[in-house]
Amino acid sequence: MKEKMAPIKVLLAKPGLDGHDRGAKVVAKTLLDAGMEVVYTGRHQRVGQIVTAAVQEDVDVVGLSILSGSHLSYTRRIMEKLREQGLGDKLVVVGGNIPRHDIPTLKEMGVAEVFPTGSSLDDIVGYLQKALER
Repeated sequence: MKEKMAPIKVLLAKPGLDGHDRGAKVVAKTLLDAGMEVVYTGRHQRVGQIVTAAVQEDVDVVGLSILSGSHLSYTRRIMEKLREQGLGDKLVVVGGNIPRHDIPTLKEMGVAEVFPTGSSLDDIVGYLQKALER
């Protein structure tokens, strides 16, 4: 009998003062419907809170939803803190109001994939499943 694999576990966070979380909630529901486990930290999270949650929850993916325009500074600080905590190999994805010209910079920081506003929910699910081979 085949052993059942644990579901992909995703931490979904909204760093900073960004209070617009409808998109994050839609993504969370979509991931749940796809059989993933989702830990949603809620709005107005500090960098330390996000990284602590990633450690405590032992997640496979850290997903950042950023609409405030502060995606470069928050992502840089979160990536640094993840490395400090020994989580530099975690799959990190960023979504939200991300200008296309910032995507290469985010990927240079270590972000695996970027999903700008309007990205297909199926693309997000498919990417995570393929990236984690589940």
